[in-house]
Amino acid sequence: MFKKTVLFSLFLLSNLAVFNLATANSKPTIKLTVVVDGIRNQKGQICLRIHGDERGFPLSDTSEVKSGCVKIQGSSVKKEFSGLKPGTYAVAVVDDQNGDYKLNRDFLGMPQEGFGISKNPTVSMLKGVPKFQDASFSLKKDTTIRINMKYSLNP
Repeated sequence: MFKKTVLFSLFLLSNLAVFNLATANSKPTIKLTVVVDGIRNQKGQICLRIHGDERGFPLSDTSEVKSGCVKIQGSSVKKEFSGLKPGTYAVAVVDDQNGDYKLNRDFLGMPQEGFGISKNPTVSMLKGVPKFQDASFSLKKDTTIRINMKYSLNP
């Protein structure tokens, strides 16, 4: 009986030590809420992609950390992303009217669907596609950002 009690106690202590070690090494996670305003269409979906660095930003998923789509139900939508680590991020948004999960462009490269980028930078023929550094923000705690949809380039 004594042996069983000692073994059981050792088992409990070792499991408790492993649990404490795992808890001590886990990093806090953050929730990012993205509100997209100025949606013109009432069909389709708004697709959002969170990027962790400049690779492929904003047009490809090369540096994608998280993504998701929301069915359009009005001129504004909200999407929450949880489990993010503290860091620097940028968000790209597409008013995906045809369900292909990407920004469709014409033969000149001009957007044929609505789009948006965190920090709402100017997007024009002169400036081109915004750089990650122009759209990125530091995420240290639960945060809400707002992105305005664009349906044409800035002059």
